[in-house]
Parts: sequence; structure tokens; C-alpha cells
Amino acid sequence: MGCCYSSVEREEIVSRCKARKKYMKQLVKARQAFSAAHSLYLRSLRSTGSALLQFANAETNLHHHHHAPLPLPPPTPPPPPPMSPSSDTWTSITASPALPPPPPPPPASSTWDYWDPFVPPSSSAVTEEECEETPMTASEAVATATTAAAITTPPPSVISGLSKDTTATSELAMVVSRNSKDLVEIVKELDEYFLKAADAGGQVSSLLEVSSSSCSTQGSKEGKVYNHGFSLSPSLWTWGLSSKLFDFEKIGGEMVGSGVLVGGIASDSHCSTVERLYAWEKRLYQEVKTAETIKIEYEKKVGQLRKLEVKRDDYVKTEKNQKDVEKLESQMMVASQAIETTSAEIIKLRETKLYPQLIGLVKGLMCMWRSMYECHQVQTHIVQQLKYLNTIPSTEPTSEIHRQSTLQLELEVQQWHQSFCYLVKAQRDYIQLLAGWLRLSLFQMSKNPLSRTGEESRIYSLCEEWHVAVDHIPDRVASEGINSFLTVIHAIVVQQADEHKQKKKSECAFKDLEKKVNELRSLESKYGRYSTPESCVTTGGKDPVAEKRAKVEILRAKAVEEKTKHEKSVSITRAMTLNNLQMGFPHVFQAVEGFSSVCTQAFESVCNKAKSAGEEHDVKRILARGENPE
Repeated sequence: MGCCYSSVEREEIVSRCKARKKYMKQLVKARQAFSAAHSLYLRSLRSTGSALLQFANAETNLHHHHHAPLPLPPPTPPPPPPMSPSSDTWTSITASPALPPPPPPPPASSTWDYWDPFVPPSSSAVTEEECEETPMTASEAVATATTAAAITTPPPSVISGLSKDTTATSELAMVVSRNSKDLVEIVKELDEYFLKAADAGGQVSSLLEVSSSSCSTQGSKEGKVYNHGFSLSPSLWTWGLSSKLFDFEKIGGEMVGSGVLVGGIASDSHCSTVERLYAWEKRLYQEVKTAETIKIEYEKKVGQLRKLEVKRDDYVKTEKNQKDVEKLESQMMVASQAIETTSAEIIKLRETKLYPQLIGLVKGLMCMWRSMYECHQVQTHIVQQLKYLNTIPSTEPTSEIHRQSTLQLELEVQQWHQSFCYLVKAQRDYIQLLAGWLRLSLFQMSKNPLSRTGEESRIYSLCEEWHVAVDHIPDRVASEGINSFLTVIHAIVVQQADEHKQKKKSECAFKDLEKKVNELRSLESKYGRYSTPESCVTTGGKDPVAEKRAKVEILRAKAVEEKTKHEKSVSITRAMTLNNLQMGFPHVFQAVEGFSSVCTQAFESVCNKAKSAGEEHDVKRILARGENPE
């Protein structure tokens, strides 16, 4: 039995089906990881905005009672884009003063793959009315975006692709035209667009079924939680948000062959489709393995029968072998029909459920990144106003509440960075596994195993384009941008810790001074303010009052010194905080703006290619039926 099983496993068709099953099993987990990563990233955007607001409130409170901010020069908006005949929505913006131009790109020696964040994404969004230009490939779209720094173009409208939306453009006009904002007012606007960016992922959340309910599948009944190596620290404070950042979905439960899930998951959901495909792949693998086992036994029996027929003896034995061969032939026919049925179910699920869901997911990602690009673009304009914050540094020391708010901000930015990296990896793993499964599964279990239908070509092309797109998106730039902002916040945390340490040293010095002063007063009450010959005789010739007074003066000088150091540390903290925000904020928003712009163009390209393939397929189908395309 073991030898027979081993030979069956080595058969190409069996090993191929086994690989297909393995890909699909991993795809089930990858879909869950993608869903969890998407949820985590949206929550990290909200949490980062909230933590920034708490930090800004704590910082600003140190200034309000001491110094009023200096008047701010009027910020100005960017120059308007070329006017289109059908759009006059830039009137309200062009009437306002202009923001200063964006900072120049880093020098050529920088390791950053810099792009111009003000170059708009491709406007060839997929719509029902227009998509008529020849679409770029994903790699072409990425190459175009990453070389855009060499092109000097006016900045786009705030809402790319929605330039006719007066409300949207008026938002930027309001952002860039108001004067004399303090730190809290600026950060409030940043927080508003963090929330809008997070809300932009709502459609994709629905498609990925991000919810508290878990999706279950057969094969891993131990209930293991997959967290993909990420250790998420608990929040130090709760900003009115759930302390549980997200629920990773557990694997467990059962599924029947008909595709009805015991767990009650919606039959048309993407989660359900992937898990049903996994169930059918497991069935197909077993059926193919059974068929190959029967085939091997059949060939063995046929060989024995031929030997008996050549010898022409033992009629009874020959007849028995003949019946065994006929029985195996019948079993092979049944097994072949089962394989055909299972293959047909997989193809039906793949073309009628999986393909439309993937199209919807790609379109959803395109719209999400476009909206995020718009939000981050506005945030990039908002933070330009930080350079006009010429607030006189306060002498108020950092409070414990402020220290905790800074630690919380550091934690949230750290999780923003982690969740970004996690999201990029999860999507790449998902599409890589999906494309791998398609490469193995795009064949019929029939006489012509290499035949491919038009539908199969469409889904394969879609996933290959998607795979190329996510592989070429320069996520390292955005990752380093967020991480550099984390470094800026960490520097403030370190300085606040040094200030706190110096405060403790100053307090300790004054406590020691107070203790010695009390001791001096006790001696003075005993011997008087000045020593007498009698007191010197009593103390062995020493002057206790004078000695104590000398020690007190030394401690007094030390306490004054420590206090001066503390005051200097406070001034350094206040100045560093403002300087670090002015230096760090623009960089991080330019980085995520550029990333979301490239993502928008890449997914637009994938959508356009899919739309073109669909139209081509429809034409071929009409022509095949002999109908007039007109």
C-alpha cells in the first residue's frame, strides 16, 4: 500500500492538484491576513490623528498662559492647474494668497526614491461612460509616477478626478486661506483628514469582510490565531477608542462539499468563495488521487490479463481477470466523471464568483487610494503652515500628562508604520498566492488539459497585472517616511525624559538643601547664630554652626545650578518640539501622498486592462454567435 501510494503521489497530475490545494489553503489564510491588515491600517490612521491632537493640546496648553503666538504671515495656496473648459471651480482658491512652493527633493546621494508629490495621478479612472484610451500596464504606470520628479507641472486640484466638485475644492481654499492658526488648529485639520482617509477604506473593508465575526474553514481545527509575527503593544492611554486594535480571524470549523458553510457565512462573499474553492480543491485532489490509484491497478490487471491470454491456459483465471479489468474500467469512468464535475464546479466558482469579486476589489482599492491621495495631499498643504508658527518658547515644564501624550503618540506612529508594512506584505502575499494557484489551475481535467477559455484568460491577466503592480509600487519610500517621523517623535520623548530626569535632580537638590537648612536652624537655636568658646570646647574645638552653614551654602549653590539646568532643559524641550514638528511633518505627508498617488495610478492601470479585456471578450462572444456588434 505504501509503495502504491508513493507512486501515485509522484504522478504529475496528482502532484499538480496537491500543489493547487496547498496554494488555496494558504490563500484562505492570506485573505484573512489581508483583511486584518487592512482593518489595522485604517485604525492606525484614526489613532495617529487622535494621538496627534492630544499631543498638540498638551503642548499648546504650555504656551497659552504665558505668551501669545506672534502674528502669522498669510499662507498662500499653490498656483492653479490649467483651466479646463468645463471647470471653473478653482475661482475660490485662486482668489486666495498662495502657499510657498514645496521643498526641493533630496540630493542625488540620498537613498530615498524621491518623487514629486504634487504630480497628479492618472485621471483615466474606470467609469461606465469613459475609458477609451489605451491603458498603460501596471509597470508603465509605476515608472511614469516614479520619474515624475523630473517634470515641472502645476499642482492638481485637491480632489483628483473630481475637479467639478465645488465643495471638495472649497475645502482646500478654506484650509490654505485662513491665517493665524495655532498648533491645535493645524492638527485638528490634520486629524479631520486622517479620519477621512480611514473612511475611504470602507468599501474595501466590506469586500474583505472586515468584521468581528470569524471566517472558518476545514483543515485547521486547533483554533490557532495567525498574527504573522507582529507584536502589538497595548496603548498607554485610551483616546476614546477600543483598546483592542483588531481581531485576527481564527481558523477552525467545517465545510461540506456543496459549498454551504456550517458557520453561516454569506454564500456570495469573497471569504465564502475562497473557502468553497479550497473545499473543492481538496475534493479534486482526493478524486484525482483515487483515479490514479485505479489507473495503476487497471494497468497492472491489464498486464496480467495479456500474459494469461498469451499462455492460453487457466480459463477460469483468465475470466476472473477479465471481469476485474472491466470493473476497474467502470470505476475509472465514474472517477473521471467525478473529476469533470468537481473541475466544472471550480471553474464555475472561479468565473462567476471569484472573478467579479476580484474586479470589485481592485476597483475598490483604486478608489480607496485615490481618496487617500486626496486626503494626504490636503494634509501636505496644511502642514506648510507650521513654518509660520513663531511661538515664543514657553518656560513651563513638561507636565506628566504631556509626557504620557507624547509616549502615546510615539506608540501610535510606531503602529502606523507597522500596520503600513503589514498591509503591503499581506496584499503581496495574497496576490502572489492567487496568481500561483491560477497558473496551476487554468486547465481542464479533460482530453485537452491545456485548453483555456476566454474567461480563464481574463482572470489570469487581471491577477498577473495586479501582481506586477504591487511588486513595483515603491513602498519603501513611504515606510521610511513614516519611520522618519517616528524618529522625530522619539527624539522629543528622549528630550522630555531628560527634562524629567533633570527636574528630579533639581527637586532632590532642593530637598537636601531644605534638610540641611533645618539642621542649621536647629544648631543655631542651640548655640546661637555664631559660635562661642564654650560651644567650640563642647564640640572638640570645631565650630559646628560655621561648618553646617558652609555645607548649606554648597548645597544652595548646587540646587541653584540644578534648577538652572532644569530651566535650560525646559527651553530645549519646547524649542525642539516645535522644530521637530516643522521638520518632520512635511516629510511624512509627502511620502504617504506620493505612495497613494502611485497606488492610484497602478490600480487604474489594472482596472483599465481588465475593462479592455472584458470588452474584447464580449466582442468575440458576439461574433461567435453570429450577431451584429452594432
